[in-house]
Amino acid sequence: MFVDEKTNPRELSPLVLAYVGDAVYELYIRTKLAAYPGKMQKLHKMAVQYVQASSQAEIVHAWEPQLTEEERDVVRRGRNAKGGISHRGDVVEYRYSTGMEALVGYLYLNGQMERLQELLSTIDPTSEPQGG
Repeated sequence: MFVDEKTNPRELSPLVLAYVGDAVYELYIRTKLAAYPGKMQKLHKMAVQYVQASSQAEIVHAWEPQLTEEERDVVRRGRNAKGGISHRGDVVEYRYSTGMEALVGYLYLNGQMERLQELLSTIDPTSEPQGG
């Protein structure tokens, strides 16, 4: 897509990776929902369920068994990054969601689109999230 070859994701802070990952992940969710028949209000509500911290934390926990050591390290770095604080929910969930976003950003910026698609394809935003 729009990956800049000059950007080395290994040199970026985990919060920058999460910043990019948040956008990539939300675009993925919205793209999947675009084919779903429904009114905009319902599509938005479905998207919000998947981009909230609690859902992202569940997703990264589900991914953990299949992650490589390098990917686990990116999640850990994202989870441990000192950034914003959660205004709505559990701090632990918020940190894990940051780790998930960091991984998505890392894979995207590293040009690992096949691996990114492999992980993201486990998410079906047209079904109810596990957590509600």
